[in-house]
Amino acid sequence: MRGRERFVALALAVAGLAGCGVTYTSPGVARAAGADVRIVPLDTAGLARANATPYTPRSLPAAFATLTGGGQPRGLGALPDPPGGAGPAAAEMRLPPARTPEPYRIGVGDVVLLATRTSPDTVEELSGLLAAQNQRQGYTVRDDGAVSIPEVGAVTLAGLTLDEAETRLFEVLVERQFDPAFSLEIAEFNSARVAVGGAVGDARVVTLGLTPATLGSALAEAGGPVVGDPGTASIRLYRDGTLYQMPVDSYLAQPRLQSLPVFAGDAIYVDTGTDLDRALAYYRQQIDVIALRQSARAAALDALSTEIAIRRAGLDEQRSLFAERDRLGAIPRDYVYLSGEVTAQSRVPLPYEQRATLADVLFDQGGIPIATGDMGQIYVLRAGPGGEITAWHLDAGNVALLTLATRMEMRPNDIVFVAEQRITAWNRALQQVFPTILNRATQ
Repeated sequence: MRGRERFVALALAVAGLAGCGVTYTSPGVARAAGADVRIVPLDTAGLARANATPYTPRSLPAAFATLTGGGQPRGLGALPDPPGGAGPAAAEMRLPPARTPEPYRIGVGDVVLLATRTSPDTVEELSGLLAAQNQRQGYTVRDDGAVSIPEVGAVTLAGLTLDEAETRLFEVLVERQFDPAFSLEIAEFNSARVAVGGAVGDARVVTLGLTPATLGSALAEAGGPVVGDPGTASIRLYRDGTLYQMPVDSYLAQPRLQSLPVFAGDAIYVDTGTDLDRALAYYRQQIDVIALRQSARAAALDALSTEIAIRRAGLDEQRSLFAERDRLGAIPRDYVYLSGEVTAQSRVPLPYEQRATLADVLFDQGGIPIATGDMGQIYVLRAGPGGEITAWHLDAGNVALLTLATRMEMRPNDIVFVAEQRITAWNRALQQVFPTILNRATQ
């Protein structure tokens, strides 16, 4: 009988506590007489209505959108203007001044051939010269501008036209007491070059020969211009520290432009107006090739690096100051609040310059504890301008509906509430009531 009496005492104690209102109260979302609460299912139609609430995310300061690069090196002398412009505009016609082509002059790296007559009266002294020539297939002009001919010695030919070189060689052979029965020709042209790059079929370095080269022949050897819109593309010619240019459509339509002569050391670039960095890098490379003053270049680049470092330090300081003020709460922010059965009940700041979703807020803070949270009772509480409250209800008991959470946009002061499971509410109620019941039952 004592066990039955104890059970009756426990039951009476539970009833007494319930009558006194001393019971666990499980939080939830429901319509109330004192507040205008409207519960709306978060389905496809509800999602469109919820996201229709106007909202503009806060922006970061201008320091976060400013680049530290830029600036123009100073002290480099005659640098070409950066190719291209703002937008697809036709290039301005700037032609180089008229210049008459000169006869080809032998240069370092060229290969010259000597040919002797083979008639019976050939001078015996030249037999060694002919044999050496046949063996080496010519003579290469050395760095000092001379060629070395067996039994004759070094003969300077660099800087001479072909006629001048024959005259010079004739004088040397006569001076060495050889019969000067020979002919001279250039077998390989290696000293005079024009660089062709950009939007062409095959960017390359074109070598110049005895026949005067033209802009058309140089471009043709590189595959010709390859551009989508000739009206916005341009051909740029860098010569002697000056940049010239012409529109591609004008070049194609006017034979006189194709016949413009080109000279050793010229750099030709076909620019489409969209690959400016590549063009600028090409020009800088060609400037280095033509030997800009290295000391002036280094000083200018150092000055530019210092300027960029100062800018970067200033921007870093502004960004760091903003981050510290933001951490101390001195910067206005928009927040969303997490409540109920979530891993961490917290205040979540909305990001700058973009919109956060319900899924971002929930899962960035650890998500919903599966053991205690009711996935079918997820609410987003949003107050209206007149004090009315809309409770957007997401029933994610079917986890496929969590995809709606990835599209539900958050607004400032939204409250995200996740209800507890019924078994969790009973468990917590019993945990609070049992100590009181046992205490009364033992009295």
